[in-house]
Amino acid sequence: MEIFRRTGLADLHDEALETWDRERPEDVEATADIESLILAQHFCNVSLWNLEDQARRTDVDDAYIAALKRSIDGWNQRRNDGMESIDRFLLDRFEGIDTASAQLHSESAGMMVDRISILSLKIRHMGINAERRADSSIAAECAEKLAVLREQRADLSRCLETLIEDFTAGRRYFKIYYQFKQYNDPRLNPFLRDGEKPAKD
Repeated sequence: MEIFRRTGLADLHDEALETWDRERPEDVEATADIESLILAQHFCNVSLWNLEDQARRTDVDDAYIAALKRSIDGWNQRRNDGMESIDRFLLDRFEGIDTASAQLHSESAGMMVDRISILSLKIRHMGINAERRADSSIAAECAEKLAVLREQRADLSRCLETLIEDFTAGRRYFKIYYQFKQYNDPRLNPFLRDGEKPAKD
């Protein structure tokens, strides 16, 4: 798939960040194609990044921070669902490939896409700080970190490309690893079950 070749995924992430910085959509819905799934998952990370920044504020009351934290839970659930949707799409495409003698990869493609998305966000924001003319020492420090982040993203992108190529050739495969988040489920989180207190150790 072309989106996973060379810098295709990183370019998609970067172009989306540039577009959303000019005009942030309220939401990005996923459709049936891989590019749409990737962008919807990327938007979850963008939303989480913004909320996590705000959650560090000390000039607002506790109720404001509590509302942010609850919003973070919802977006984080969507983020994980997005990873799984990418994996399902790819595994459907790879259906029929003989993996009987293939080696299991420890991380799914969706997980790697998520990590590249986060690195793209780090690169975007570290790049902004690397251009801070008002503080040359911070700019220089961030420029060094920016180079490391770019190298890390390039390395991970090559690893993902290799995984896709190996899966297509039957040399390597991955599975969907469901996150099974318990804290959002009132049946599983003891603090959310009506009238029930968590068991003591």
